[in-house]
Amino acid sequence: MREGVIGVGCDLCAVDRMARAIEKVHFYERVFLEQEREYLESRGAGRAQSAAAMFAAKEAVAKALGTGFAGGVMPWTIEITHAGGAPGVRLYGAAQERLAALGGGRMLLSLSHEGNMAMAFAVAAAEG
Repeated sequence: MREGVIGVGCDLCAVDRMARAIEKVHFYERVFLEQEREYLESRGAGRAQSAAAMFAAKEAVAKALGTGFAGGVMPWTIEITHAGGAPGVRLYGAAQERLAALGGGRMLLSLSHEGNMAMAFAVAAAEG
């Protein structure tokens, strides 16, 4: 592992599967924070594709933290942001605590989608 990198994670998510999932209010409101739902609603016809990429990002971040969705690291403790168009991550609660315990200071994120698939790659990086 390169110096400064403390964890990596990647994930794939099918867009059509996410399109069905986000129609279920319980899933949509539990997995995506209010700010994320506002962003998704602004995406119009691209809502499912964006939701798939964001869900893959949450999974990738959880994997980079070394936990997956366990130990208090859950989708609602990971916020995917889009400041200036670039994807970013804000962590809360157990996710933030886990990053700090690993000596991490930031999370780097890349998203992509093509056809029916969306993917995300996350890197937990040390301070500095």
